[in-house]
Amino acid sequence: MQKLKLPDDLSKVVKTALREDIGPGDITASLIAPGIQASARVLVRESAILCGSPWFNEVFNQIADSVKLEWLAEEGDKISPGQTVCKLSGDATSLLSGERTALNFLQTLSGTATATRKFADAVAEFGVRILDTRKTIPGLRTAQKYAVRIGGGTNHRLGLYDGVLVKENHQYISQSTKSIVDQMGRRHIKVNLVEVEIEKLDELENAIASGANRVMLDNFSVSDIEAAVRHNNRRVELEASGNVDLDSIQAIAATGVDFISTGAITKHLQAIDYSMLFDSED
Repeated sequence: MQKLKLPDDLSKVVKTALREDIGPGDITASLIAPGIQASARVLVRESAILCGSPWFNEVFNQIADSVKLEWLAEEGDKISPGQTVCKLSGDATSLLSGERTALNFLQTLSGTATATRKFADAVAEFGVRILDTRKTIPGLRTAQKYAVRIGGGTNHRLGLYDGVLVKENHQYISQSTKSIVDQMGRRHIKVNLVEVEIEKLDELENAIASGANRVMLDNFSVSDIEAAVRHNNRRVELEASGNVDLDSIQAIAATGVDFISTGAITKHLQAIDYSMLFDSED
């Protein structure tokens, strides 16, 4: 697949993870005689979408840039149980010290990409796009957003700084959706996404009239989503959100909405089972 731009904070995220795990030093690895060279391979034990190799590489780049890595599969590839996806060689203590942190990135981001691919494949015939949310693992926001794209999904906002989403609590505090949207013009705020969340069908017309370019249908039934699509008549983009799972998503997609957002792909992910096995020197 086409290579995606890597997050700007990749190196910083890896540095934080290594500091968390190694701290002032790997005591166990320090007890092994220095200078021993070793080779290892990374094996996947279940079907998955490979994702996270740039973070894996950066772990060993920061520990010891002399470690050599050879990837036998690429980001976004479907991988199978028992498949070797990467080979490593270099200083044994460096391999041991970086093993868990490197695998943590690989298992988490592959889990995110794999979950996303399942949702994307389920709605492929409908032309609807799967969106992520801000329900991500703290510290891994940009990494998981990257993994969503690898899995075939589309990023919603990266954070609170790159789009406007007027949710229920904003409306409760301000008492007026339109006043919030109007403030954007007065303050010359320019963003691509201006979205309003609604919880009832009779709120749709006011949301459209507010000046938003997308309306989120929160926890709507399938029949109400269908009614919203008809009433909207393509005036704004419609996003279905809430109660989305693999059992319900096709019925939601068939309504004609433009987007379906789900937090499940980033917060309910199942980490993929990888192991690093050291090879004998026979």
